[in-house]
Parts: sequence; structure tokens; C-alpha cells
Amino acid sequence: MSKTTLPRRNVLLGAGLIAAAPQVVWGADGKPRVTMKTALGTMVLELEAKKAPLTTANFLRYVDAKAYDGASFFRAARNDWAPTEGTIVAQPAAKVRPFPPIRHESTTMTGLKHTHGTISLGRFDVGTATNTFFICLGDQPFLDARPGEPGDNLGYAAFGKVVSGLPVAQKILAQPTGGETKFKDQQDQWLKKPVIIESMRRA
Repeated sequence: MSKTTLPRRNVLLGAGLIAAAPQVVWGADGKPRVTMKTALGTMVLELEAKKAPLTTANFLRYVDAKAYDGASFFRAARNDWAPTEGTIVAQPAAKVRPFPPIRHESTTMTGLKHTHGTISLGRFDVGTATNTFFICLGDQPFLDARPGEPGDNLGYAAFGKVVSGLPVAQKILAQPTGGETKFKDQQDQWLKKPVIIESMRRA
């Protein structure tokens, strides 16, 4: 895979833990929403609490603990074949320690796909996901589970969509890259200046 695409096994996991109890508040449509304020504007996320209950509850646990206040989008992996498409990756500040990792909810389990605007949880091995997440700009089907293929073919855990503010995500993807990273397959993907997440709250 090209170095400017997002490797399936290397959506970088973050550091982080603040004590809080997991909780899901159900809206009339069963889809909780979260407002994310960043230095470049505001996005609203709608989460699939029924289709991806574990991943949604995990994300809301960090939101309720205010663990994403001061977090940042640190990586913009632009597709070689379409530079306005790709993924933006965020994680909490280094001082935030993670809750225990959760069980993987693959796209074959949930029926969700990594389409334009999808929010998904980063991981290394299956069952290691905590608080790093990414947003897709353009469809990214190579991040879905692909049963029958060799190796780790379980993809990532999609759990919602950006329903307002996608131009903000596009701005983040377009930020200058070339920041320092120790990951050779992520050269030219780390932002020179990470985009700060000022706050995340249930809408």
C-alpha cells in the first residue's frame, strides 16, 4: 500500500485514562450526537449506538470524561489517487491515560461501512482499540472487514458519521504534513501543526 494511504493495521492508537462510567443516552431516533469544537471549526457526530453499541459507549465514555478536550488531529493520510480524500486521525493529549481496550465490532458485525464522513476507532491488533479515532473523507472501503483475505482482515470499527461540519474535516485533511513521526509508513502524513480539539460534548 502507498505510504500516503492509511495502513489497515496502523491507525495509530492513542495514549490515555480518566475515570468515568460508560453510558449511552438514547435520542428519539436511537442515535446520540456529539458536538466537536476544533480550532478550525465545529463538527457534529451522529453515533450508531444500536448497530455498534460497544464502540459507541466507549467513545461516549471518553466524551463524558472530557478526555477529548485538548486532544488533537495529528495525522492526515491523503489518498495518492485523490488528494482531497483520505482520513484524519485524532487522539487525546499524552497525559490522558486510556480506559481498558474494548472488543472489536467489525463492519461485518455492524453492517456499517467506511464511507464519506464515517467516524471509526483506531487500533493495532484486534481488541486493542481505546481512544484514537479517525474520520473518512471520501469512501475508504479498504478499511472495512474483508473476510476470506489473508492476515488481519477484520478492518476497523465504524460507529457513526459526521452529519454537520464536513468542510471542517476537509480543512484538516488539507493542512501541511511532514511533521515528525517514528512510524516509517506514516512519513508525510503527520501534521506539522496538529489541529486542536477544544471540546467534545453530547449535543
